[in-house]
Amino acid sequence: MPIVTVQQGPRTVELKRELVQRITDAFVDAYGIPAETVQVWIHEVPTDSWGAAGKLTADR
Repeated sequence: MPIVTVQQGPRTVELKRELVQRITDAFVDAYGIPAETVQVWIHEVPTDSWGAAGKLTADR
């Protein structure tokens, strides 16, 4: 059973639903496996807890 981990900043529930569906569909199409075997874990990191290019994402 594939397990996909996504690390990202906060998103709406609607966007996360769409992402999970698309990732699941990609595995079903690529591997020919049942959708029920695909798990997607979303880890959201607050914008004040990660940064890029020397700046917190919250400060951008």
